Amino acid sequence: MKKLAKKGKVKGKVRVKAQAKDEVAELKRAMTKSKRESNARIRDLESQVSGLSEEAAKLKADLEKKGRELERKRKDLSQLKDEGSSTMKGLESKLQEMAEELGRKGDDLSASKKLLDEKEEAVNRLREEMEYKNRQLASKDIEMENYKKVAEERIFQLEAKVKELEGKTQGPAFTT
Repeated sequence: MKKLAKKGKVKGKVRVKAQAKDEVAELKRAMTKSKRESNARIRDLESQVSGLSEEAAKLKADLEKKGRELERKRKDLSQLKDEGSSTMKGLESKLQEMAEELGRKGDDLSASKKLLDEKEEAVNRLREEMEYKNRQLASKDIEMENYKKVAEERIFQLEAKVKELEGKTQGPAFTT
């Protein structure tokens, strides 16, 4: 009868070891799945950050282009004013013709000024959009770092659990 009792105990311990091995395997699968999911999420976030960076670069390039155009328009406006002034002084005999031409130039200047005002508004809007995008990028960076920390902590916990369970499964063996 003693032999039967010993065999029953050994079988029970074997079952516990088998269950512990199953738990270890399950934890390893969970850890692998968690790593895959966190890596996929990190890739997604990096892709989003990259897309936002490219968009911000495009907006910055457009803003610089608009700034150059604005400067060119200002120079043109200044040049037009100088030409109008020198033409009036040099051509006093054509005063009436020049008055009409100056009226047209005034309209052109108003249209240019209106266009410049619109461009300045667009530049300001683009600048605000770029600042908004930069804030979004910073927010995404923080989110990605937080997610990465959480994922690393979870991986660390799972690895510790795996080691603990492996330690339990490698306990002293029974001999009969």
